[in-house]
Amino acid sequence: MITRLDPAQYRRTPWKNGGGTTIDIAEQDDLWRFGRTPIAAAGPFSDYSGFDRIQVLVRGRGLVLDTPQGEIDVRTPFRPVRFAGETPIVSRLEDGPVEVVNLIGARDKVQIDLDILDAGERGAVGRGIHIVYCADGPAILDLDGKLHRVPAHHSLRIDAVGSTMLACKGGRAIIASVTFIASVT
Repeated sequence: MITRLDPAQYRRTPWKNGGGTTIDIAEQDDLWRFGRTPIAAAGPFSDYSGFDRIQVLVRGRGLVLDTPQGEIDVRTPFRPVRFAGETPIVSRLEDGPVEVVNLIGARDKVQIDLDILDAGERGAVGRGIHIVYCADGPAILDLDGKLHRVPAHHSLRIDAVGSTMLACKGGRAIIASVTFIASVT
């Protein structure tokens, strides 16, 4: 099942630490969130203990996340980085304000992944929820043989019960994937 997500429906949420606002593109309760966040000033990241996070720079350059174990390099646009939500982080901006896309998931409930699909590339996603987001311009996507034109800042939500083939025919798309962990009782 494919659902179009329009930016007019995205929700704005204040950061847990009060330092800014995130544009929530898609979310489910306290299990996972996918959003776009402007970072205008250096500062501490919110604590998301028990959650995994994946972040990708989509506008600007020079974002570095300083941690007690060293830096996490987010300087290069469209190269995802993964880190634990409880990691103490202070952002550093080397070249002015930036914007990032974040995927956050409760570690004991979901597995998360974030991929970039550029024009001419193809891939498959498995069972789960997948958000296809066009962060920096429109894209043309082939989903199991059907073309979808997705404007800039718009998204598609794919609720997949099995493998779904994706091909980017033009532009670039960020693919956020959420897979629920089966509970063993």
